[in-house]
Amino acid sequence: MKKCCNARDHILVFQFSINLLIGTFYNRFCKMRVVLTLIVTTICLCTYSSAIFNEYTSCNSSSFIGVLKLFSIVRNEQKELNIKPVHALDKPFKTATFGMGCFWGAESLYGATKGIMRTTVGYAGGSKEGPTYRNLGDHTEVLEIDFDPEVISFQDLLKLFWNNHEYGLTTPIKRQYMSLILYHDEEQKKIAEQSKQDEQKKRAPEIVTTEIRPKTNFYPAEDYHQKYRLQGHRDLCDTLNFNSKLLQTSYVGTKLNGYLSGVGGLEQFKTEVETMGLTPTQKEYCTYYVEKNEGQGLYC
Repeated sequence: MKKCCNARDHILVFQFSINLLIGTFYNRFCKMRVVLTLIVTTICLCTYSSAIFNEYTSCNSSSFIGVLKLFSIVRNEQKELNIKPVHALDKPFKTATFGMGCFWGAESLYGATKGIMRTTVGYAGGSKEGPTYRNLGDHTEVLEIDFDPEVISFQDLLKLFWNNHEYGLTTPIKRQYMSLILYHDEEQKKIAEQSKQDEQKKRAPEIVTTEIRPKTNFYPAEDYHQKYRLQGHRDLCDTLNFNSKLLQTSYVGTKLNGYLSGVGGLEQFKTEVETMGLTPTQKEYCTYYVEKNEGQGLYC
């Protein structure tokens, strides 16, 4: 990848050289020195602004950002190539619900995992009706995951669960961020309990604080929490036609929320991108940021 030039350094060197030249003739042209310096500074500022603009537009990302702001280009691609964002997959699925700290990071983690079809962040595990982020009651931040059991198992999801808690498994924490598994059937209960026992053996003498309880309710979080990392790419989101419901349920939204935050990596992204319904321009934009952000931390 081509590295952007440091235009600022070139301009400062240029200005320094001119000022040095002026200083040489200071005694002879004393009265004109201030005027000359002002002229040179003005020229340098104009040149600097132009250079910074050129530096910005020479970077790989700028062409993608500029293009995405021209919505007509993406719209034309969608129309001419008959491409639509894939928001739903018509496949059988199962659901898992986990609390593992701040739900933003968890949603990105699972979103970039193969076999995950949808993710929705929300509140569950408590008794208060209609909780909100500012009035959570006794609920916990959780992630609800729809997954393809032909591709990934509940046991595989639990491996990610145990290894990716923001606040740790053995650290007592307030209920909002507690470690929680909400099982959807007896099979999940049995698997989760055995998995916790195995994890406890590995961490002894520390005590694993994870609670395992039946899933009885789930309240989707506010829109601004859904696909939080993806929503930072506003231009891209505008071309994906999101509404409130799709922020919660979109397949392409689920995937990009993970990959664009740095999870999964470029090579894995390439194996899944064709399933998302992206235009060539959208693919280029996403590929740039997947590569740029690869390996960044998940947490809030």
